[in-house]
Amino acid sequence: MTTSLATGLTHAEVAQRVAEGKVNDVPSRATRSVADIVRANVFTRINAILGVLFAIVLATGSVINGLFGFLIIVNSVVGMVQEMRAKQTLDRLAIVGQAKPLVRRADGTRELLPSAVVLDDIIELGPGDQVVVDGVVVEESGLEIDESLLSGEADPVLKRIDDAVMSGSFVVAGTGACRATRVGHDAYAARLAAQASRFTLVRSELRTGINKILQLITYLLIPAGLLIIYTQMFTTHVGWRQSVLRTVGALVPMVPEGLVLMTSIAFAVGVVRLGRRQCLVQELPAIEGLARVNVVCADKTGTLTENRMQVASLQRLDSVPGMDAIVDVLASLAAGDARPNASIQAIAEAYRNPPDWTATATAPFKSATKWSGASYGEHGNWVLGAPDVLLDPSSAAAEQAETAGSHGLRVLLLGSTDRPVDHPDGPGRVVPAALIMLEQKVRPDARETLDYLAVQGISVKVLSGDNAVSVSAVASALGLGGETLDARKLPTDPGDLAETLEKYTTFGRVRPDQKRVMVRALQSLGNTVAMTGDGVNDVLALKDADIGVAMGTGSSASRAVAQIVLLDNKFATLPYVVGEGRRVIGNIERVSNLFLTKTVYSVLLALLIGLTGLAAKVLGINALTFPFEPIQVTTAAWFTIGIPAFILSLAPNNERAQSGFVRRVMKAAVPNGAVAGIATFVCYLLAFRGATASPAQQMQASTSALITLLVIAVWVLAVVARPYTWWRVILVVWSGAAYVVIFSIPLARQQFMLDPSNIALTTTALAIGVLGAAIVEALWWLPGSPSGDVPRFWGQPEG
Repeated sequence: MTTSLATGLTHAEVAQRVAEGKVNDVPSRATRSVADIVRANVFTRINAILGVLFAIVLATGSVINGLFGFLIIVNSVVGMVQEMRAKQTLDRLAIVGQAKPLVRRADGTRELLPSAVVLDDIIELGPGDQVVVDGVVVEESGLEIDESLLSGEADPVLKRIDDAVMSGSFVVAGTGACRATRVGHDAYAARLAAQASRFTLVRSELRTGINKILQLITYLLIPAGLLIIYTQMFTTHVGWRQSVLRTVGALVPMVPEGLVLMTSIAFAVGVVRLGRRQCLVQELPAIEGLARVNVVCADKTGTLTENRMQVASLQRLDSVPGMDAIVDVLASLAAGDARPNASIQAIAEAYRNPPDWTATATAPFKSATKWSGASYGEHGNWVLGAPDVLLDPSSAAAEQAETAGSHGLRVLLLGSTDRPVDHPDGPGRVVPAALIMLEQKVRPDARETLDYLAVQGISVKVLSGDNAVSVSAVASALGLGGETLDARKLPTDPGDLAETLEKYTTFGRVRPDQKRVMVRALQSLGNTVAMTGDGVNDVLALKDADIGVAMGTGSSASRAVAQIVLLDNKFATLPYVVGEGRRVIGNIERVSNLFLTKTVYSVLLALLIGLTGLAAKVLGINALTFPFEPIQVTTAAWFTIGIPAFILSLAPNNERAQSGFVRRVMKAAVPNGAVAGIATFVCYLLAFRGATASPAQQMQASTSALITLLVIAVWVLAVVARPYTWWRVILVVWSGAAYVVIFSIPLARQQFMLDPSNIALTTTALAIGVLGAAIVEALWWLPGSPSGDVPRFWGQPEG
């Protein structure tokens, strides 16, 4: 234990180090730079493909057919705008939620942002603080550092003077100070932290699934693209301009140009919406991940109850010492704690007049031991901690504490010991002196939140370091059923532990290492586990859980490792995060169905046209031209995919998240795309008049094929939009009506190269389209539909 204080830097010394660049300039966790955002949205593979095709179309002189080129601008601008909004939100919230170390300088000690720390700064450390730079210990009083997040070493390390501390570790017990020896990019964990916590959209099941789908599409595009290029350029004999336009018309719809964009927008909008509720999403996929969670492990204090406590009563247990002496001891213990927890703060507020005693030894509170204490020479050795840990459970004092705890009170024991509190075998024999009853107020929003989770099929496990009886009382008040178990009785065998966790709901006297083991055991059963907490004892479990949720007023270490931080400390924000995740997952699945259906029917149509072209080459006759020019496929996508997909990606969606995203999307998109592709090919085959056809006949054949495609594509949209709400019905009707309007306006027919005047062909096209739509409808109603549930035609009102 040190007594002298290290001197901090002067203002001039700080300025000199800033000028020399010796500052802790670690990149922000939350966002990427503006340049990165621009680069990621402009220089994409899809934009490159569309750009090349756009240039080829312009070379033919047909500007109207190059209309799809505006997709490059739209994709880039919309993506940048949405991500910039998300960046602004994240940057603002990150500053609010950022851990601020206590830095001692010549003009005083104050909280600073980590980026304001300079080389040789003196940083004060206390329980729950995360070390933000590498340094050496210059002061310590029972200082214990957990370095498991860096080294994997499970046990906290007791630090002495001149011992090294590493950035990324955190304080579990005691107090002290360190001098910064390496800052910024030179610090031990800076490079790892920068990589592990960048703003990213790829570390998620949703993004991984989309990447797999895009890889599969790439494999299909290469042979289909080469085949259609060859047949249109070398077997149709319609002139190079028409060959090029038909080839581009085949290639453009194969590219799912809006799929990645819509996914990015959905995530970014989710960040902005949650940001308005003071929810900091430190890793974007956490929005999706929390929607998939089926088990939530919640700490009690600070999560289900408010972190602030107050002394309800003080019960003396022995005739010696008197009540005045007990109050003096409590006041001294509270005043001597440099970094008090919620319990000590409550005692300090109740007993404000400590005597002038000098501590000869101290023992900081540890979650593992559940007690702290101080020795005051002739005034005795005193410990304050959990009665069921410090006393024989069968003693009268322990039974009194148990009774008080059953009413939901947190109970602490004040006792005297026969040896100094820093003795290696401490605390020794404890003589009970008093019981301190602390009231914890249950969060007013906790009951409603737990009810919501229960309705959504999410089970809750309460993991608390408090007495099991006290935890059970709070759980009962919140309507949580199930039995409560003292974690000291938990089995060590992983299999038995998993079975025990399924049986019980509430656990008391849980050590920090046990929380981590319990999370892993729940994960071993196939659960997706979220951990909520605010204290240093929750850090390991928060890190190992699938999703870590920390309270804004929690320790800096818990906020640093969590993917989501509730800055307003409202447990009730959790349902909104779950809802945003479900919106993202459900809507992107709908959007994916639309885009991939288009890709499937485009690839299939190109393959069918290409194969017939090869057959025609062998037979020495003119091959089928591709039915559509670029402007026609662009028009077909406007109201069946583009605009509806944008609306659906941002709409409310309360559907439960399910695994198997790729399987479900492919199971829906492939059959629907196959129906659309085959039906369009059949219609075109019936309407095509061969190489001798006049331009008007060719336009009529193309129009017929387009009508068939539009009827089926609109019906695919109608199926994807289910279960219906009033606005989804309007969306589908509006999409279909838009094409009726286009076909009804002479100028539109002229610009989009449409001619539905051949009644026989138009009637045939509509009949084939209706038949295809009926098949799409039948596929949706078949058992084992892509949704995995019984198909629902109408849905509940959405919030």
